[in-house]
Amino acid sequence: MSESLVTVSYIGATILFILSLGGLSHPETSLRGNLYGMIGMTLAVLATIFGPRVTMAGIPWIIGAMVVGGGIGLYAARVVKMTQMPELVALMHSLVGLAACLVGYANYVDPAASAQLVGAEKSIHEIEIYIGILIGAITFSGSIIAFGKLSGKIGGKPLLLPARHWMNLLGLLIVIYFGWHFLHAETVSAGMIGLTVMTVIALLFGIHMVMAIGGADMPVVVSMLNSYSGWAAAATGFMLSNDLLIVTGALVGSSGAILSYIMCKAMARNFFSVIAGGFGTGGGTVVAASGDAQPAGEVVAISAPETAELLREARNVIIVPGYGMAVAQAQHTVCEITKYLREKGVNVRFGIHPVAGRMPGHMNVLLAEAKVPYDIVFEMDELNADFPDTDVAMVIGANDIVNPSAQDDPNSPIAGMPVLEVWKAKTSIVMKRSMASGYAGVDNPLFYKENNRMLFGDAKKMLDEVFVALKS
Repeated sequence: MSESLVTVSYIGATILFILSLGGLSHPETSLRGNLYGMIGMTLAVLATIFGPRVTMAGIPWIIGAMVVGGGIGLYAARVVKMTQMPELVALMHSLVGLAACLVGYANYVDPAASAQLVGAEKSIHEIEIYIGILIGAITFSGSIIAFGKLSGKIGGKPLLLPARHWMNLLGLLIVIYFGWHFLHAETVSAGMIGLTVMTVIALLFGIHMVMAIGGADMPVVVSMLNSYSGWAAAATGFMLSNDLLIVTGALVGSSGAILSYIMCKAMARNFFSVIAGGFGTGGGTVVAASGDAQPAGEVVAISAPETAELLREARNVIIVPGYGMAVAQAQHTVCEITKYLREKGVNVRFGIHPVAGRMPGHMNVLLAEAKVPYDIVFEMDELNADFPDTDVAMVIGANDIVNPSAQDDPNSPIAGMPVLEVWKAKTSIVMKRSMASGYAGVDNPLFYKENNRMLFGDAKKMLDEVFVALKS
């Protein structure tokens, strides 16, 4: 394949990637967006393999690697549950960072890569290598820690070391110093010293950065690492002089950055505050309200038949899904209940908070998998004003995103965070296994309000009982 044909193929792949991102912006077009992305990636890979830069001797190695990687991907697609998608995404981000590091080192030690570069061109190429490995190492180690937190192997409580910001500043100064040393190295072996020291510091920084971030901020971390992986890919493109990698990495990096901004806005958090860490205790315990204020009232439990009766008599119902629905894999039962109620003339809608679940769009994906109609799934801003006219607001395994403390308690850790105002409905029903706090580790006064009822138990089991009671 000639160089000009490769260039045309790359342009076509770039257009398809842009169309893919556009398609993924809405559930109704997401399937088409995925298809565009797959076609674009296939075109890009084929153009690269059969382009002039790859020799015939290297093709069997590339095909072998693709077969191994593709086999692992197919296996993961079959065995990974929907609830495990956040940690799988984090693990994939780590592989992008690792690839950037390995390509950077290989590019530096390869004499053919910089044999014809002198002066400013050589310096620019070495800066590309240095920055590419730096971003890649941070992405790799940070994503591994994010995988551990999301999968429960590492606790969600933030690790706040004393003088951690000074430690980060010291690490940055060392990285800058050894960067200067790297650029002025006369031999590859001398340059490897600075490169290795920087890589170790970058790996430690990635670990420290994510360890300091609390469990409640993990959705932002996922989108942030997505952005980092994009910039790592773009840096790799500069190292390899590959225009497609540069453009694709920039698309992923910028879209991830925009998503991180949206997530931070949805949590009333500043991006730098997220990086500084400290929000979230990992959940699992009841944390008292701040100051002397304690939740007022008593918890009123409700049974599945009583829940069914309330739903049967309701005209307007809003369902708010959370991570508990994902863990119980109750989305299909939720869809059946929704279908039954709509057939009876009940106006059923879903309210989705931007940070519900463990990753951006987590609840949308689950509902789409269960075939819930797209036109009844609304974002928080589209639905919040309708709660006063709602007969039943049903919360399935969500906690922090329906916490009135965000509005009522200025001293709460989640103060100012936009939430779904389910307590304004005539009756709210919260489905939980226990009275344990949410992922942010903040107690929820919603549970104690007079118009709230608690339906305790596994979400799928209780919803199955509600569905049976509805039909009887």
